[in-house]
Amino acid sequence: MVMLEADFQYIRDFVYQKAAIVLEEGKDYLVESRLQPIVRSEGFESLSEMVSQMRARPVNGLHWKVVEAMTINETYFFRDVHPFEILRETVLPELIKGRAAQREINIWCAAASSGQEPYTIMMTLREYFPALSNWRINFIASDISKEMLDRCREGCYSQLEVNRGLPAPLLVKYFRKIGTQWRIHDSLREAIDFRQINLAEAWPPMPPMDIIFMRNVLIYFDVQTKRNIMARLRKLLKPDGCLFLGGAETTLNIDDSFKRAQVRNSAYYHVAGA
Repeated sequence: MVMLEADFQYIRDFVYQKAAIVLEEGKDYLVESRLQPIVRSEGFESLSEMVSQMRARPVNGLHWKVVEAMTINETYFFRDVHPFEILRETVLPELIKGRAAQREINIWCAAASSGQEPYTIMMTLREYFPALSNWRINFIASDISKEMLDRCREGCYSQLEVNRGLPAPLLVKYFRKIGTQWRIHDSLREAIDFRQINLAEAWPPMPPMDIIFMRNVLIYFDVQTKRNIMARLRKLLKPDGCLFLGGAETTLNIDDSFKRAQVRNSAYYHVAGA
């Protein structure tokens, strides 16, 4: 059944209002496919019936299930490879030199999805920088979705998920098999503070950051929301800190306070003048 235009507009407006995610015209097929599992699990006869109930009720758990369904959760270990090479070869060695007196590094991985990105960063720290075991590493990973954060904290992945991007030696070293699942070691799970944060709303207090990963999420926001987020990132990032965006994302024409540092096939950003 084709989604009604009025239902699409309601979902579109509601998701933008609560998460600042822009659903473009013509994406009704995407909305319908992502919401049908909720329609079935909540016992509605149709998508239209569910939307009618959403219109009639105050914002509740059903509404937030819809918002979570519309967030993009595509991720995998060492996604795009190059940013993690830059982190290992350039960014972390420089930060370690610059923070030798404090022996402390602050990291924020925003839009953590089901956890592959923050765990990739943590494995990189453990695998290549053993000296950091004596440092204070304050690592925050966040997502808008409570369901995704629950998955992050659990740290369990299917065979298909660990086959996507994760080198076999790291699988053997940092995971253990539990039935058909692979669970990342407790020492890595417990080293990350997973928090629910809506990037489009007020952020909770966080320490000044040395490294921020905010990859493949800005593309879903409109220009003004991007500018608001970049302005807050500028204040949060330390003068010599590094910001990683997705390959299709840029600060160009969004916030000129950042300068791009190109390293081979990828790049990261500093606050200009740092």
